[in-house]
Amino acid sequence: MNAQPPAGELPGLDLDRLRAHLDAERPGLVGGPLTGEFVQGGRSNLTYVVGDGAHQWVVRRPPLGHVLATAHDMTREFRVLSALAGTPVPVPETHLLCQDESGLGAPFYLMEYVPGTVYRTPQLTERLAQQQRVDLAWQLMDVLADLHSIAPDAVGLGEFGRPEGFLERQVRRWSKQLAASHSRDIDGVEELAARLAKTVPSTPRTGIVHGDYRLDNVIVGDDQRIRAVLDWEMATIGDPLTDLGLLAVYWEGFNGVERNPIAKGVGPDFGFPAARQLLDRYAERSGTDLSDMNWYVAFGFFKISVILEGIHYRFIHNQTVGEGFEHVGALVAPLVEQGLATLKEV
Repeated sequence: MNAQPPAGELPGLDLDRLRAHLDAERPGLVGGPLTGEFVQGGRSNLTYVVGDGAHQWVVRRPPLGHVLATAHDMTREFRVLSALAGTPVPVPETHLLCQDESGLGAPFYLMEYVPGTVYRTPQLTERLAQQQRVDLAWQLMDVLADLHSIAPDAVGLGEFGRPEGFLERQVRRWSKQLAASHSRDIDGVEELAARLAKTVPSTPRTGIVHGDYRLDNVIVGDDQRIRAVLDWEMATIGDPLTDLGLLAVYWEGFNGVERNPIAKGVGPDFGFPAARQLLDRYAERSGTDLSDMNWYVAFGFFKISVILEGIHYRFIHNQTVGEGFEHVGALVAPLVEQGLATLKEV
């Protein structure tokens, strides 16, 4: 996680410069003077809502400061959003991509503003009636199954990733990320990585992988329908069941964990169906065999553990800002333990 501007401030977004770029590239798109607001919530790329009094749009750009281009690739997000337009997966309409620093001093893209609610806290999900929580959970799984049913070639994403050896590369990638964030010994984490590498299942099919699919990455309209899936920066072509395993961990893997800034009001503790029911819904919708699902869930625990250890590393080295980060380090060991327990059943 990288430093982000406080709400109400707009570092990284020069409205005059943005207006000049839009007037040059999309004449007539913007009417009156632009106003902007920073949107809290994302864990990496920065999001702003801008408007001219009559219309609103969303600007996405990389975090402030030095970042790895491959980790915050605006072209990647823009390409997958544009490719999914007109498919059963709801996404915002894309308007403009700037791949260099000419527009804002950093690459960015402009997309449609989709009104609605992002359910990212218990305070928000508790407003939902019991049946609304159930219905929303089923929708979440149906949209994911719809995404995974799309043939990448059919929407121009045939060369978007390398599906061969995808799972093996994922385990290696996150093992390297863990080594890069090493600041302490964590019981069991190396064992978890090694056992995952030794038990990689055969990928039943390949498809479009979101990479971070969860309830707080979708916009829900006033009619309680999912209106848009957001945050495609980790999207690729690979094994779709990695999305399912990660979602199961977000959904139920943090149950009972105190001072937890990650799981945000979902799962059976908050009146939603259990993760097992979500998996059953997905299997019914997609016709997918989930007999190897424990490996994918264990990998989800490993991936989130590595992400949180990276946040902990940056926090103790004063390289990140925000609320709740002081508690993140304590979450890692319990997640590793759950990953090992899950993998024992493989």
